[in-house]
Amino acid sequence: MRNSWIIKIVLFSVALSTVFTLFSTRAVSRAGYAVAFLILLLFISVGVLFDMVGVAVTSAKEAPFHAMAAHRERGAREAISLVRNAGKVSSVCNDVVGDIAGIVSGTTAAIVTERLSANLAFSQLAVALIVSGAVTGLTIGGKAACKSVALKKSRFIILGVGRIIRFVSPRKKRK
Repeated sequence: MRNSWIIKIVLFSVALSTVFTLFSTRAVSRAGYAVAFLILLLFISVGVLFDMVGVAVTSAKEAPFHAMAAHRERGAREAISLVRNAGKVSSVCNDVVGDIAGIVSGTTAAIVTERLSANLAFSQLAVALIVSGAVTGLTIGGKAACKSVALKKSRFIILGVGRIIRFVSPRKKRK
């Protein structure tokens, strides 16, 4: 059982990383500087957001979601499932999506650095230091800020994720 989970997560990671990198590389190489920086911010934000969800799911308690499900609160059943599978959900959010977003943001930052230093009269080292420092600061600062939010607002965050899952999942006949 454990080995099948590991194999699935590795295959999912490779596929997701490939898609993210392909999108990032193509989009940034064709985009202007403003769009390139927005794409870079998008990947940083994805990493921070998924890190927040990963922390929230591990700190959330299941009981409040049962009360919400009893009152037919949308997303409560999905939230229960998330909390019951907190280990796997946290692994996917923090270790898969979060780490891939971090790696892809680094790759994207390298492409942005190369383009900036080739087209402007700045040294590549100076541009690399500025871009790398900004990416690092935004990523670490964003994750630090969102961790405390995730711990304080875990129920709200997990219910929100449950509602998103309910919205995008195929509809079964619900009573």
